[in-house]
Amino acid sequence: MSYFLPHLPSGWHVDEAIKSEEDRVVVIRFGHDWDSQCMTMDETLYSVAEKVQNFAVIYLVDITEVPDFNKIWSNFKDV
Repeated sequence: MSYFLPHLPSGWHVDEAIKSEEDRVVVIRFGHDWDSQCMTMDETLYSVAEKVQNFAVIYLVDITEVPDFNKIWSNFKDV
């Protein structure tokens, strides 16, 4: 879990983050904060966050706390 990247606490916040950003790409990592692969991804995202801040904004969503999108993405399995 990254304490340095902002977490979106609800589906509404996810929608608002996407809708309100007009000039930058919205990058959202959906996953479990406790998952080692997500932790690695969080570290990578954090390492580039400052470099891309002019054209991208990065958020994290823990799908345990925000299950709104789980059904939408349920067709995708770990590869």
